[in-house]
Amino acid sequence: MVVSCVVLVVAWYALRLLGRWWGPAEAVVGRVSPWTRWAHAWVLSAPATFVYVAVFTASTLVQFSAPPKLIELLTTLQSSNLANLHRAPLRALLDSALWVADQGEGLLLYVSVFVSVVAWAERRYGTPRIVVVGLAGHVLGSLLTVLVEMRALESGRAPVRLAVTTDVGVSYIMVAGCAAAVLLMRGRWLVAGVVLLGLGVVGPVFWSRTLWDLGHLLATLCGLVVAWLVLRVAPARRAPDLRPCLPERAVRRGAEGAGCAGCGRASGDVGGAGGRG
Repeated sequence: MVVSCVVLVVAWYALRLLGRWWGPAEAVVGRVSPWTRWAHAWVLSAPATFVYVAVFTASTLVQFSAPPKLIELLTTLQSSNLANLHRAPLRALLDSALWVADQGEGLLLYVSVFVSVVAWAERRYGTPRIVVVGLAGHVLGSLLTVLVEMRALESGRAPVRLAVTTDVGVSYIMVAGCAAAVLLMRGRWLVAGVVLLGLGVVGPVFWSRTLWDLGHLLATLCGLVVAWLVLRVAPARRAPDLRPCLPERAVRRGAEGAGCAGCGRASGDVGGAGGRG
């Protein structure tokens, strides 16, 4: 997937260059450029989300190319398990958020949710507040999960090796961001968001009943509570309207020079552009 995206971007800029001398290529660029302007504006409107996606995608590429035993060792050493949190809590919490669990399995799903749902939430909350929500989901969700883990170890309900298990992933931040997004949804979108969040987060607690499933639920609740609190401080902002970037909107407005909110270009320009999950 990542390689395909890189190839697509390179092909687009090559086509733009070719369009300087070849008419058919210039025509294709003219038809496609409104959509690339929209994508460009969408990325710029949610910088924290897309930077984070780039970081964990890069770490996943390392997992794909490195020996599995080496990756298993690295993720165990950088896990937010009980042993690492006791030894270096801040480092463990930071390092564990940079990896996709299970050697990058499910990367496409995580990227899709981040660049759509979480990016939409960042546009409404603003970058500082969505970062706070994501950190709350990851940090508080991890710490609450560890408390449950400690109780299970003390009562003998869990094996001792659980204290040094691999617990890395981006999913705690993802579900916290999704919870924040659902909090702002209305109508049918709200119903769909609640149902999907329930199936993806609450359901596994009863079906699989693993510690990590409980961790996802706790991270979701933490994200939801913190999102509610930050909205009490200030309401959600009105995100820039990116629809003028799209060709239909531009044609209706007859706007050869109409602005595309968030991309800083006129519509007549040619723009380019985790254990747990």
